Amino acid sequence: MSRLRRPYLSDRHVFVTVNVLKARTNLEDEDFRCLALSMRRVRASHGFALTAWVFLPDHWHAIVYPPYPLTISRAMKAIKVSSMIAINRRRCESGELWQGRFFDHALRSVKDYMDTVEYIHLNPVRRVLVKHPRDWTWSSYREYAGAEAEEQNKRCGLTIDRVRLPADQSIRL
Repeated sequence: MSRLRRPYLSDRHVFVTVNVLKARTNLEDEDFRCLALSMRRVRASHGFALTAWVFLPDHWHAIVYPPYPLTISRAMKAIKVSSMIAINRRRCESGELWQGRFFDHALRSVKDYMDTVEYIHLNPVRRVLVKHPRDWTWSSYREYAGAEAEEQNKRCGLTIDRVRLPADQSIRL
């Protein structure tokens, strides 16, 4: 069986999706807290930027910017391992939590970036978890809507790194 090979992506905004294994129970609020804390710690130790995110019961999305020499693969492995340990400890369980592979897409333009942020923030609405993205605690939507980082940190424990993008959506990233 051939394995998909991932290019060593650094110095790019990368949209990632990580799925919970089908054999495992869906994530709940306390699991989201563990995931947020793990992501915050790994981000501090590895130095990548997190510019948008959402946690859902069976998967999560994020836009991550790993600066060279850090690769997206190393950043994701660190997040997945740290959060798996924390969530397993909280649940008094053991074993893998996340699917072995994660899905990634290197964002190529400002439009691609903005469309992806919208996709991330509307995900809880599409999943019929809430009627409006502002009602879902576990996302970066409120910061994009103007909430201060301190307010977001109190609410869910995870804030974004703010980036300045050109106004022209056709500009390549």
